[in-house]
Amino acid sequence: MGKVAWGFTCSIDGFIAGPDHDMSWLSAAEPMAPGATERMAAEVGVIISGRDGYDAAKAQQDERDEMTSEAYGGAWSGTEFILTHRPHEIADDASIVAVNCTVVEAIRRAQEIAGDKDVQIISADIARQALEHDLIDELQVFVAPVFLGDGTRIFDVPGGRRYDWELVEIYEGAERSFGRTYRPKRVD
Repeated sequence: MGKVAWGFTCSIDGFIAGPDHDMSWLSAAEPMAPGATERMAAEVGVIISGRDGYDAAKAQQDERDEMTSEAYGGAWSGTEFILTHRPHEIADDASIVAVNCTVVEAIRRAQEIAGDKDVQIISADIARQALEHDLIDELQVFVAPVFLGDGTRIFDVPGGRRYDWELVEIYEGAERSFGRTYRPKRVD
């Protein structure tokens, strides 16, 4: 069975999307080495996204560039779950699987489909919920050299909640974008 990974590119000031889920700022990201995106995409069998991100992507589809219009800039193919309380509203979109269940159940279903490949969470809220259940095996972080000032924070818990991480890998070919992999630091 593959890993459950939370992967994102963020701004220097800690946002994974700008106001109204704007993703145009990703054009400021450092370029990856040739083949790096394709190698990362090949490891992912299922992506779990949230409804807000899905709706924003649909609304902005004419404005988004090649990199932000599809997962991994179009280098990925697989199953995408959209976790929503209103799956009937998007059930006619054959490119996704709309699911209305707990995060625990969504990850379990995704792992069945992914098999030996990874399940990638690309929603801050879904990842936060998965962390609450200790379901994140890996954190994949990339940083774009831009400040956004507002938008969707990487991790937002009113009152705070601490999770410690330990460095596992520095992505070869993504050093300029601070490509790093971390795993949860378990307390003994």
